[in-house]
Amino acid sequence: MELNRRTVIAGAAAAGIAATTLGGTAHATGGRKPVKTLFGKLADGTKVYSWSLENGGTRLKVLSYGGIVQSLEIPDRRGHYANVSAGFATLEDYVAKSPYFGALIGRYGNRIGKGKFTLDGKDYQLSVNDGEQSLHGGAKGFDKRVWDVEPFTKGTDVGLHLYYTSVDGEMGYPGTLKAKVTYTLTRRGDWRIDYEATTDKATVVNLTSHVYWNLAGAGSGTIEDHELQIAGSRFTPTDAGLIPTGELAKVAGTPFDFTRAKPIGRDIRVSHPQLVTAKGFDHNWVLDKGITARPEHAATLRDPSSGRTLKIATNEPGLQFYSGNFLDGTLTGPSGRTYRQGDALCLETQHFPDSPNKPKFPSTVLRPGQTYRTTTIHTFGY
Repeated sequence: MELNRRTVIAGAAAAGIAATTLGGTAHATGGRKPVKTLFGKLADGTKVYSWSLENGGTRLKVLSYGGIVQSLEIPDRRGHYANVSAGFATLEDYVAKSPYFGALIGRYGNRIGKGKFTLDGKDYQLSVNDGEQSLHGGAKGFDKRVWDVEPFTKGTDVGLHLYYTSVDGEMGYPGTLKAKVTYTLTRRGDWRIDYEATTDKATVVNLTSHVYWNLAGAGSGTIEDHELQIAGSRFTPTDAGLIPTGELAKVAGTPFDFTRAKPIGRDIRVSHPQLVTAKGFDHNWVLDKGITARPEHAATLRDPSSGRTLKIATNEPGLQFYSGNFLDGTLTGPSGRTYRQGDALCLETQHFPDSPNKPKFPSTVLRPGQTYRTTTIHTFGY
């Protein structure tokens, strides 16, 4: 019999079951006002705060630096908690060597080829920080900015409003972009992200979240036994620089077929040119639903050992699945364990990489008078 999430949480609380990994006790559903604590200071003296939220059995810690999810704790089928988001214990580590752990990404999630695009007849050169490419907004994207944070409670929901204004020309992007991102924990324990942005000049924008998931617990080992299903029958193959070629290729008959759930490790070492180039999966799936008015199913991730599941719904047309190919054992998390290749994965809801240079891809152009809006919902279960 499949266990109900609330039954597991409430039962664990009644029995006084201790949480694993990070300590504490399992809690029944019920929101709690966000708590603010000092996390550290940047070299220029700027204070960085940590915000702790809890609702519906989900616990979330967010930093004002980069809007980073430092930890996200959920229970397993026995009510035992673990942090399922890879991260660091200190601000210094996030500043010096983070591979975008848990961060808000902007202005443009994913890659733009050679950091160049043309808009309304004008050429723009962006910050290049990934070989010849511009990755995740450039050398100092939204992940390396301090956001203004405003906590809120609304009915049975708790959350944070995060604000950042990116000035005209920052990292090469045109227009002053005012971004607002809302993190909400619902009474069911869902984590919802609502993105908004406006501009005073035509620009491109593609915001996303870069959480590294391991549903067995961050630092616990490989994610290759996780089972993944993606609601996309096509993907965007890339060149040697991991820039889409423009083709929308069918996944059928290839290692990229996740239309039915399968272990991530099943095909990851198949000698397929795309897997060889990326050292694993690091590709954008074209979601069959396309752009939708409301969030619809995009992917389901399950860890058989703990029973934890993650379901992702979005109104975005694409999903970047990255299998942690460039984690190399040199980074250490709060658990004291190192992150090795394949020890965590990302599922980034988005528009497609390099869309500004691919007219046939869904447009990422935002103009004055328009409001960029997109939503992604993470639902946790057993």
